[in-house]
Amino acid sequence: MKKLILTAVLAMGILFVSAQSLMVVTDLIKTADGEEFGVENITDRIGVGYLVNDNIIVGLRSSAGDDGYDLFFRYIYQENIYVSLNMPTEEATDNMNIGIGYSFNVWNSLYIEPNYNMPVSEDDNGDRKGDFNLGLSYRF
Repeated sequence: MKKLILTAVLAMGILFVSAQSLMVVTDLIKTADGEEFGVENITDRIGVGYLVNDNIIVGLRSSAGDDGYDLFFRYIYQENIYVSLNMPTEEATDNMNIGIGYSFNVWNSLYIEPNYNMPVSEDDNGDRKGDFNLGLSYRF
């Protein structure tokens, strides 16, 4: 709950500074077998992004299950296709992920964003298992 309140305060503070060129993003977290879908599945990976220019977005989002935050960078390749780089604030170079996503405009400024991310470096077994995520974003 502390993380949620801190994230909300950070998001609101940034909204008042610049109401233009901001976006709120989140990834929907999959539930384990037998568990119900709840609000925490939406809010665990919530964050705020700032549109530096028409093609570059820089942001900060909460880490699911941790007390830290992740940095994310997006390069908008075409109108709805983007390439992303995600990294935690601690041990960033060892845990970077690169991915690609597509933004579907659902209603006004609300977007559904399916994306695929994979680690830049291999794990101990020499594998780089990626994951498919379903995200939401709202652009101001």
